[in-house]
Amino acid sequence: MAEFLATPLGTALLIVLQGLAVIAFVMISMIWLVYGDRKIWAAVQMRRGPNVVGPWGLLQTFSDALKYVFKEIVVPAGADKFVYFLAPVLSFVLALWAFSVIPFAEGWVLADINVAVLFVFAASSLEVYGVIMGGWASNSKYPFLGSLRSAAQMISYEVSLGLIIIGVIISTGSMNLSAIVEAQRGSFGLLNWYWLPHLPMVVLFFISALAETNRPPFDLPEAESELVAGFMVEYSSTPYLLFMAGEYIAVWLMCALISVLFFGGWLSPIPGIPDGALWMFGKMVFWFFMFAMVKAIVPRYRYDQLMRIGWKVFLPLSLAWVVLVSFLAKFEILGAFWARWTMGG
Repeated sequence: MAEFLATPLGTALLIVLQGLAVIAFVMISMIWLVYGDRKIWAAVQMRRGPNVVGPWGLLQTFSDALKYVFKEIVVPAGADKFVYFLAPVLSFVLALWAFSVIPFAEGWVLADINVAVLFVFAASSLEVYGVIMGGWASNSKYPFLGSLRSAAQMISYEVSLGLIIIGVIISTGSMNLSAIVEAQRGSFGLLNWYWLPHLPMVVLFFISALAETNRPPFDLPEAESELVAGFMVEYSSTPYLLFMAGEYIAVWLMCALISVLFFGGWLSPIPGIPDGALWMFGKMVFWFFMFAMVKAIVPRYRYDQLMRIGWKVFLPLSLAWVVLVSFLAKFEILGAFWARWTMGG
């Protein structure tokens, strides 16, 4: 078996199987995330949520997915059909694609590349094209307006996300996500993780992730009261399902990034307890719970408020933090507290 895997065919087969394993994990997780999302909202609002299809409503998400698959696809008159159908596929594939560089445990990563951070941002930045293409190809004013708002919003908050991550890269001296996790290893457990030296930016990263993924209170591209579901208003059946799946996968990706960048990834929070993928999964679930809680309790922002916060508050703060961390790391203030690259020699 080892000899077969060493051949080009065996290597290709192994890569395909590993890719399918990552896709299966993300897709199965997404099904239960939707269920958990709805149950959390229901609990906050003191109602039951899904409780009919299957025990405790566990099969509700499956039934919803089947409903979308078997519904008729309605294409608006005058729509550019090729771009119309390409847009949801692009949003879905790009969100899924970024998971290829996310490490779930030591050695548990599909592509352990040295520029993993750039790869993730390249994939997430391209997702805005799916939104723009969907709004433009629908040949309708409402989705077009929704797509323009979404493009401005996603681009605005990607700038802040990028600058925040630059601070982590400066501390680590690497853009490899596995190296970022290993830089947080230490004898003090969770006190060695980057959430402590980069504490102000954890809050900004979480809020920016909400805006980047169009989650409440920043779900303005899909604001039903204003734009009747925004750029997706002319979509139905499977294309609509792909848009929604891409959105949930993007949220799941942000949960993984927060866990890797600031909370030690697969590292155990308590020294002496073994590390592993379960820690990574648990941290991702916790951050998704936080995403769901924000949706349940925080009212929607106005669009001008959203853009003002992004450009006048988050951008200056994240830029100032990059300068500050550069100074602290260069002069090794408090030893390796901000300059983790000094620990590796």
